[in-house]
Amino acid sequence: MATAFGLAPRLLVLAMALVVSALWSTGARAESAAKLPAYVIEQVGAPPAIPQGGLSEELKSAVKVAFVDSIEGSTWGTDQEVALRTIAESKDPRLAWPISDLMRFAPGHALNVQLANAAATLLEIDTPQENHWGIVTDHLIAWDVPAPPDYLAAKRAIFTGVIPGWDKIFVEGEIDWRLVSWGGVLIDDRGYDKTDEQCNCIPAADNPEVSSAAEATWLKDSDIVFGVVVNGEARAYPRRIMEVREMVNDTLGGRDLGIPYCTLCGAAQAYFTDEVPDGVERPILRTSGLLIRSNKVMYDVRTHSVFDTFLGHAVTGPLAKKGVKLSQAGVVTTDWGTWKAQYPETTVLVEALALGRDFDFRNGRDANGPIFPVGDVDPRLPVHEDIIGIITASGKPIAFQRSKAMAALQGGKEIGVENVRLKLDAGGIKAVDANGNDLGSHQAFWFAWSQFHPDTELWSG
Repeated sequence: MATAFGLAPRLLVLAMALVVSALWSTGARAESAAKLPAYVIEQVGAPPAIPQGGLSEELKSAVKVAFVDSIEGSTWGTDQEVALRTIAESKDPRLAWPISDLMRFAPGHALNVQLANAAATLLEIDTPQENHWGIVTDHLIAWDVPAPPDYLAAKRAIFTGVIPGWDKIFVEGEIDWRLVSWGGVLIDDRGYDKTDEQCNCIPAADNPEVSSAAEATWLKDSDIVFGVVVNGEARAYPRRIMEVREMVNDTLGGRDLGIPYCTLCGAAQAYFTDEVPDGVERPILRTSGLLIRSNKVMYDVRTHSVFDTFLGHAVTGPLAKKGVKLSQAGVVTTDWGTWKAQYPETTVLVEALALGRDFDFRNGRDANGPIFPVGDVDPRLPVHEDIIGIITASGKPIAFQRSKAMAALQGGKEIGVENVRLKLDAGGIKAVDANGNDLGSHQAFWFAWSQFHPDTELWSG
């Protein structure tokens, strides 16, 4: 008896409201483990052996039945169960990736347990008793398990079968599709300057209305803001608004900016969107509803080109083909009282943009660590430790532990690495060069910075 899979987009929206070999040697397992940092083995154990090469015709058919036909037919029945058994018996850990993708959308405890059992068999781990998808995916990421052949085709079928708006997103490019997961919200595909148009998404704000500091009586001095200064013009983006909007397309100091805020990784960044090749229209950044290791995936609504949110590089679509790489303005994380005292002429986004909401995800939902799979975590700092991140002139990423840097700067010490100098700015920290020019630094949680810059240097203090 086939059971309803429940993955039609209209049903998913309702659910959202409720929010090839038989044996592999021990030597092969050891070889896989040897490629990983020791702390990964300590955190999640040693990985299974990973085969190479293509899939058998039997496995290709099983993949289609389990991961494509189930979505297209919105059902899970005997054919899918048989296909999943075939996949689990293959001993090919690579096939745990599409299982993870399907688990993200699968309704009901029983189906999640089936999928978790199959993934656990492939990964040679105990079947998770709870948080099935999270635990399986954490192992896949931490062990860097390769994707199976033709992985994107299967993943695209799953994701676009659930949310058709992603059909232009899931394309080939310089992006690791293994790491892309669903953040629980729909894509913001509204056109430019549609701030007030309602959507079942996280609604970006374009050309946001602003007021003077004196008019912003709704803000308390202790409220956190993200401050940006461009060509002498200062503006504050209150965290209360950014936690609702997560993306702002603005103009400041005569420059166009795209400002993503990732609530999950504590990072607000400001990208210049007017430094693009000839013939390229200004990118209008939007939230895709997708994540990579708990960091939002942003895209240009005009071309559907996906950007690496932390680096500002287009990684798919027409803008990737043109090599679009956005440079950054510095973002200072501070409190409203200190910001307006140092920049009395500052403007600030108006309260109406918060849509009557007042979230504090950092001290609420995310207080106990990342709520989505991130895989391994660099143990040099706690996952939610605040850092100031910057790329030096030689291309070396470096992170400064904010608490240590703040104490050093307040104590009159100088902090410099290569061309980078840290300075106090309106109660926050900013990176500048020897001449005081902004270098485009921003604050983030350690886990986010270190996973997007795995070779990052950590300032010792």
